[in-house]
Amino acid sequence: TNAASTAAAAGGSRSASSIAADGGQRGRRASAGTSAGVGRSARDATGSSKGTGDGGGKTVAEEEQREKLRKLKEISQRISQVMEDSKGGRASRRGSMAFVLHVPYEPPVVMGDEFMMGPKGHGTSSTPVQEDLRWGCDRQLADKICNFNRHAAEEAGYFQSTSFLREEPPKGEKEVTFYDSNTGKALFYAPRSRTFEDFVEESKSHGWPSFRDGEVNWDLVRVLPGGETVSIHGTHLGHNLPDGTGNRYCINLVSVAG
Repeated sequence: TNAASTAAAAGGSRSASSIAADGGQRGRRASAGTSAGVGRSARDATGSSKGTGDGGGKTVAEEEQREKLRKLKEISQRISQVMEDSKGGRASRRGSMAFVLHVPYEPPVVMGDEFMMGPKGHGTSSTPVQEDLRWGCDRQLADKICNFNRHAAEEAGYFQSTSFLREEPPKGEKEVTFYDSNTGKALFYAPRSRTFEDFVEESKSHGWPSFRDGEVNWDLVRVLPGGETVSIHGTHLGHNLPDGTGNRYCINLVSVAG
């Protein structure tokens, strides 16, 4: 009996020790696993933070704006090539503005359609250009460009050969109003939100008087899907040639010399 008791006690003692040891090992493994999980979570969190940090400077709105400007630049390049072809007498199907691009422009642009430029009493307009145009503009050239033309333009830099830069802006005034050479209605006002010097510098850089969205009288001016810019009365004015800062309306001076 004593021997059995001793053996039982020894066995019990070993069982308890073994259980404790086994439990300790399992505890250590569980702890190690937990630590590894925490480590992975920390790394994941760090990665997420880095991802957030990398994109922090580029909001969705900024990305959309960059993409919009990229598309506008592409449009400008394609239409500029069309104008160059037209000046050289190389106009073709590729030179058709309607063929080049069929896209609507976003507000404040007011879109027009081909109906506006349909045949009327005098080409695309009801009447010829006015007799006495401002700044000494050539009336014959003006009538051809305004009323019997859709794609060609006056020569680049033509406005500099007129008296425009000597006469404008009128003394004591900061803004010039540009009137339709056919109807005499106000179509553009410049400069607005910039200086006259800025307006002239940009116009010289591109070769034609160059207006921005805020300088257009949208009650009377329309832009067709291909970029052609016209008056609601059928006067061909020029083209919208967007650049990196937005819409830019390159307008023939002879079209707005009323």
